[in-house]
Amino acid sequence: MGDGHAPGRSEQEDLLCAGWESHRSAVFGVAYRLLGSVADAEDVTQDVWLRATGADLRKVDDLRAWLVTVAARRSYDILKSARFRRETYVGPWLPEPLLTGRDASEQVLVDESVSSAMLLIMEELSPPERVAFVLHDVFGLEFGRIADVLDVSAPAARQLASRARRRVATAKQSSPQASKAERERVLLAFRAAYEAGDLAGLVQLLHPDAVYVTDGGGKISAARKPILGGERIAEVMVRVGRQWRPDRIDLAEVGGELALVFHREGTVYSVDTLQITDGLITGYRRVMNPDKLLRV
Repeated sequence: MGDGHAPGRSEQEDLLCAGWESHRSAVFGVAYRLLGSVADAEDVTQDVWLRATGADLRKVDDLRAWLVTVAARRSYDILKSARFRRETYVGPWLPEPLLTGRDASEQVLVDESVSSAMLLIMEELSPPERVAFVLHDVFGLEFGRIADVLDVSAPAARQLASRARRRVATAKQSSPQASKAERERVLLAFRAAYEAGDLAGLVQLLHPDAVYVTDGGGKISAARKPILGGERIAEVMVRVGRQWRPDRIDLAEVGGELALVFHREGTVYSVDTLQITDGLITGYRRVMNPDKLLRV
């Protein structure tokens, strides 16, 4: 974007600072949705800022779209290499928890696309599908811009977004989202049963075909394969609860939904997000990798 005739430093700073605070959450938000990593999203945000400081912003007619496009292009490069990192990851991979409540350190545009369930659905998409879906369906960018990011034609970008949209819709239909009130009720009941070591109470809250996934990343003791079945999960929960009794269990907003945050010995021990259908827990996802809990 720079052509040797960039505006003076003060003018450039004025142009950038006037819009950066308004659009920074969109820059971080597109990177987090594409990468599922707070750390990587922070790095991308810093890269975009550096890129913007060296660009001639007088030529930019839509600063938000320009910033989001730059963030998406950088994230796309990382996303393609991330496939290899996922394959070498120790145990199941889960998105890095992102606090989205009032106490969140990172502001992000909040909708269902930052929930752990949605991020896992998008993990099943190819990198181009994921970029096209996020940029068009979440951020409203035109297909011409998306085509530039993916180095494809605009019709091809449209087709990628359409294919991704169908796959996302199919996945969401199989796992409908619980209401906020239902989620809070189930989480409070689960916390009470967990703290009491109430095996029967936990079994009542878990669907018979529930799936329990833990992400320790090889950094901490955690199951390296999903645990299947409500009774089996409840038994594991009770055993782990006795062995690693938490100091407290908080309800917090993570990815736009209520989740459980376990504290032990003054630090966050795990962040647990739940899939709830018809009042029962069908999916229980526990992030324990300490590298993913540094920003919680």
